[in-house]
Amino acid sequence: MNSDGVEHSAANVNSGILPDVCIVTSESQPLLPPSTPTTPNMDLSDPHLPPWNTNITDDPEYAEVIKQAERAIEGSILPVRIAAGSSGSYFVRNLEGRTIGVFKPKDEEPYGRFNPKWTKWLQKTLCPCCFGRGCLIPNQGYLSEAGASIIDTKLRLNIVPKTRVVRLAADSFNYPAYKRHLVTAKREINESVGRHMHGRRVFQPRGLPTKVGSFQLFVENYVDADVFLKRIDHESLSDAVTAEFQKQFERLVVLDYIIRNTDRNNGNWLVKYEVKTNNERDMIENDIIDVGEGDHMTDPVTTNETTNTGATIDVRIAAIDNGLAFPFKHPDEWRTYPFHWAWLPQAKIPFSEEIKSLVLPFLSDMNFVEHQLCEEIQRLFSQDKNYDRRLAERQLSVMRGQILNLVQALRDGKSPFQLVQMPAIIVERAHGFGTEEPRHFKQKFNDRYPIFSWF
Repeated sequence: MNSDGVEHSAANVNSGILPDVCIVTSESQPLLPPSTPTTPNMDLSDPHLPPWNTNITDDPEYAEVIKQAERAIEGSILPVRIAAGSSGSYFVRNLEGRTIGVFKPKDEEPYGRFNPKWTKWLQKTLCPCCFGRGCLIPNQGYLSEAGASIIDTKLRLNIVPKTRVVRLAADSFNYPAYKRHLVTAKREINESVGRHMHGRRVFQPRGLPTKVGSFQLFVENYVDADVFLKRIDHESLSDAVTAEFQKQFERLVVLDYIIRNTDRNNGNWLVKYEVKTNNERDMIENDIIDVGEGDHMTDPVTTNETTNTGATIDVRIAAIDNGLAFPFKHPDEWRTYPFHWAWLPQAKIPFSEEIKSLVLPFLSDMNFVEHQLCEEIQRLFSQDKNYDRRLAERQLSVMRGQILNLVQALRDGKSPFQLVQMPAIIVERAHGFGTEEPRHFKQKFNDRYPIFSWF
């Protein structure tokens, strides 16, 4: 973010725009205390809440989506818990009942104390050796989701629906019973006192406490990758469709490899495949201009191909579920957590010139890697109240090594399958240099490997 954006955000922090939403933006922006919440069931007065920034005015379109979510919650259109998955995550709707985002609270993650999925609690209690990933920091999935969005934006991959860290409160979230009873009791006492003492109250009117978590914009008209891949197996798609899918697939590979995603199977990335006439395409583009990027996937760098019949082919990939990424070490215990896309036929094709020209200029520049990627990720992670600088540096060391391998593979004309066969590298920051010295790094090969290499 540039300094103008920071000044604009700071100047408008008291303007009444989203005082109950918190988001990480810039290091130089002051961490202001929360304003008075506008939504009745939100309580932002807890001084122990992480110091997230109190406005998101640097992105008005994203802020508008959050405002829609707040209005819907105030209007009793509550988020709906998603049945699938190992943690508490929620489809968030607007006043019309349309899903506009996915919210994943920090305290409802698999290791979170308020995870509503009792089967995962049972697994964690009775068989802890088979639960979780020893290479990941517990309860930081929400930061991983937002971090993947940062990498996607910086490299202009445009496959991750925009994701940021916000605070929300809703009755449908998983709160302990005592908190619900306490809020109800205080409200009833205030009402009783107010009836007899002319509007006076005993307690400040506070609702359920807000939950910090990741909020990812919802994408429509996408299907699971498994569905699309089966379609490819049974149907003969045109060369144009195959080429466009390959381009998007390479962007997914770049993202996953950099963040070392440990949970990329064919059920947590999505594909949209549409064939439209030119008139339909023009109407959709006009709608996008009118409403902004409500579904995020509206970047001008799209993968559209016009056929000889005048129809437009639109193939896009949405990389969702990025919460199990950014490990502080390469997997070295029981499981490898491989990239499942490495077994697809598309992974055997060498990287195209398009993806090379897109990301190599960025990733070959050490200043860009350090200032635009590593520092932004560290700034994001540092906002967590359990932030450990040493562990964060280890996370960045893994990411630097992944970038180094990726750059070499792109230059050598390797395929994604060959990329994942390269030895894992860790690039650590060398200590002992003065602040005026240029930054020094040392690299080493990962010399520990898990017992099982196939899952």
